[in-house]
Amino acid sequence: MDSISDMITRIRNAIHAKHRQVDIPYSKLKYEIARVLMQEGYISNFQEVGDKETKKKIMIQLKYTEDENSIIYGLKRVSKQSRRVYVRWDEIPKVIGGLGIAILSTSKGILTDREARTDRVGGEVICYVW
Repeated sequence: MDSISDMITRIRNAIHAKHRQVDIPYSKLKYEIARVLMQEGYISNFQEVGDKETKKKIMIQLKYTEDENSIIYGLKRVSKQSRRVYVRWDEIPKVIGGLGIAILSTSKGILTDREARTDRVGGEVICYVW
């Protein structure tokens, strides 16, 4: 099973159920995706929980508006295990006309679409967030 798709599905399900936090099994890639989500203001906080490598989790605090609507309206996995999607820096897509973000795995680490365009690096498109 694809662990990134699992992370995205867990976040999406927690948002639909109006949960305040969601626990996700730890990996370095998922930790970096959570860092980007917090940097862009889609989640309020995240932290690594647990002591052993096999028991580690990432606890993500979801962010809601004052009238209990989620900040994240949608999450979509783009590159999958069966079909990887790679783009050059000048082909990086804009999500909803620039209102959302694309998260990319590049040679400089996990970046948003804006950071990748600024650094002029392409890579694998992991997901879209809006």
